[in-house]
Amino acid sequence: MAAPGDGAGLEPAPEGSPALLLMAGGGEGEGEAEEIVEVVDLEPPGPDDLADEMEDVDLDEEQGAWEADEEDEGVEEGMEAQDDSEITFSKHTASVFCVSLDPKTNTLAVTGGEDDKAFVWRLSDGEVLFECSGHKDSVTCTGFSHDSTFVATGDMSGLIKVWKVDTKEEIWSFEVGDLEWMEWHPQSHVLLAGTADGNSWMWKIPSGECKTFQGPNCPATCGRILPDGKRAVVGYEDGTVRIWDLKQGSPLHVLKGQDGHQGPLTCVASNKDGNLILTGSVDCHAKLVNSVTGKVVSVFKAESIPKPSVGEAEETESNSVESLGFCSVMPLAAVGYLDGTLAIYDFATQTLRHKCQHESGIVQLLWEESAPVVYTCSLDGTVSLWDARSGKLISEYRGHSAEILDFALNKDASIVVTTSGDHQAKVFCVQRPDR
Repeated sequence: MAAPGDGAGLEPAPEGSPALLLMAGGGEGEGEAEEIVEVVDLEPPGPDDLADEMEDVDLDEEQGAWEADEEDEGVEEGMEAQDDSEITFSKHTASVFCVSLDPKTNTLAVTGGEDDKAFVWRLSDGEVLFECSGHKDSVTCTGFSHDSTFVATGDMSGLIKVWKVDTKEEIWSFEVGDLEWMEWHPQSHVLLAGTADGNSWMWKIPSGECKTFQGPNCPATCGRILPDGKRAVVGYEDGTVRIWDLKQGSPLHVLKGQDGHQGPLTCVASNKDGNLILTGSVDCHAKLVNSVTGKVVSVFKAESIPKPSVGEAEETESNSVESLGFCSVMPLAAVGYLDGTLAIYDFATQTLRHKCQHESGIVQLLWEESAPVVYTCSLDGTVSLWDARSGKLISEYRGHSAEILDFALNKDASIVVTTSGDHQAKVFCVQRPDR
């Protein structure tokens, strides 16, 4: 992989490149690209990474899945469905809404679902360590504390439970209003959550010592504790954003009117040092905010992309920002939209660098920690890896028969864990020829 500052990677992807997305490599023209898609494992390797990956004998499994599709299509039920995953977790009996990995060892996952259940399980073999029982509504929020000592689960009705991982015992629970989001503090055993009544709650665990941050009289739709651990950014349904001082319990900055959004907030993110914040909304705008001054630095707007009319007019109308995040190694930010657009912005120059089009809406995106690579999961059940410097697709992983609802990435970006409307969670091993 080129070094982050390498100018060679800055060229935009060629116009026709989406035609090569189906793990095809190196075709010159569109007709040729189609041929490669037909006989992907018989073509001589092309110059790009994917082709190298396909021909590498060590990465046999992926190739085998494609060959099986070619040879046995329709022979056995479900044989035509490609599954690139290593492990499938099937203990949920309804849609699986959320997943988090334990930060200390990256060996455990916690998933929550529409079946009112949450499980802590091992990534290596899918074995359940313990069930987080006692929820009475869909479990929509899960997460491990920074040191993996505790795991928290929260359901839609507002019941939050905390479990000690090594003893598998519930050590604390609390009931708030309808739960919108929940997050652990990055350095201590403190839990923050936002509710539909506009409040944000903060608890010390396990003592339960509590503080509330009163927002406007509407749901606190998303929130994030900033890396300094002293402030949090919270977005609200009325389009306002507040940066809270967690110790004082008071807002340091309130962004509203022109500085806020013209619709409910959907997501917030911060860069590594917490000086910059990105906010996203159903108004299709992403705003870059200086967290110290509370000033809007830049507004990134979705240019509406004409889509072929296939009776999806309503979907185009209801475009929104679904997920966003900062690159750790370059001054880049990614914004994922419901219409399937992944926009890569250079926030140093405040310009659009690349537009990467997906077949269907983006649910969430995550940046790799040590490389300019964006991972996306989408409504068609696909996980995609994009090179943010070139805007090109690196690889795609499939396996779910319904939309992906959440996903998580381990520290060295070798494993992706997904949850889906097909009642399953899956573990994918990410193979990258460039490392």
